Amino acid sequence: MQVNSTVDGPRAVVTASGELDVATAPELRAYLHKLVDDGASTLIVDLTDVGFLDSTTLGVLISVHKRLAESGGVVELVIPHARLLRIFQITGLDRVFTIHPSPAGAAVQ
Repeated sequence: MQVNSTVDGPRAVVTASGELDVATAPELRAYLHKLVDDGASTLIVDLTDVGFLDSTTLGVLISVHKRLAESGGVVELVIPHARLLRIFQITGLDRVFTIHPSPAGAAVQ
């Protein structure tokens, strides 16, 4: 897994790549929570280059969502691939997160 971000005031765009699984979830959790600790209230998590995502990663995204929602913040996702989008649809998380089909779509919000 690789993760990086660009921060513009309270908005952070996080780009993840590789496999997001039980082995990488703690690192992802720490990275996202640090952004929130540093003042981000909107996280856009771009999953375009993610090859695999498991339930542990879903738990990380949910925990950050809950934390931000308490203070009026949001987590939005970029998921252009049907195979990953299907995971969010099956679990009902497509109704929890705003999901964009491309990074450009998230940028205009």
